[in-house]
Amino acid sequence: MRWIYWLGWSLFGSAYRSLFGLKVVGREHLVTEGAVLIAANHESFLDPPLIGTLYHDEMFYLARKSLMTGPLLKWIYLAWNSIPVDQDRPDMTSLKTIIKLLSNDKRVLIFPEGERSLDGKFGPAQPGVGLIAVKSNAVIQPIRIRGAREALPRGSGRVRFTQISLHIGPPIRLTEAELATAKGKHGYAHIADRIWDAVKAL
Repeated sequence: MRWIYWLGWSLFGSAYRSLFGLKVVGREHLVTEGAVLIAANHESFLDPPLIGTLYHDEMFYLARKSLMTGPLLKWIYLAWNSIPVDQDRPDMTSLKTIIKLLSNDKRVLIFPEGERSLDGKFGPAQPGVGLIAVKSNAVIQPIRIRGAREALPRGSGRVRFTQISLHIGPPIRLTEAELATAKGKHGYAHIADRIWDAVKAL
């Protein structure tokens, strides 16, 4: 783990444990080796580093390009393994980057909804999640976040020190039949829904 990543990992980990009473349920399901596509619901800006604290080595995250304002913030985001996403002009660049990272046995966090929830309800999963899962054939780790929205809801700048919990589900491995039949937008959407259902069930 590089020092700059370790610094953020240590600071965020200490804060989540001491200020938010972080609780982890199902840690025995956590896949810690090889390529892992982590799929989680998205409640707050707190979510990416929150998931990162589960692992003792580096992982990769998606981050809106618009957040990287100025050289310093851009450097920090990139140093912490953020993959820039241009939501105003979406293309296949970020998807290809994720698939390449997974093919090199890296760990990548994605939020199937594509954005933070406004009211805590689950939105639909995006087909791109299924595309990534099929093209990479990586192990899929479903994780459900609870309490992060109450701690820092979307649109709010006020942090509330309420308990946050992470619920880790059994890993998903796509079958040969699923890999063979998941073609096109409809097929990828079916796989995305399967992953999303596993997250919602936690």
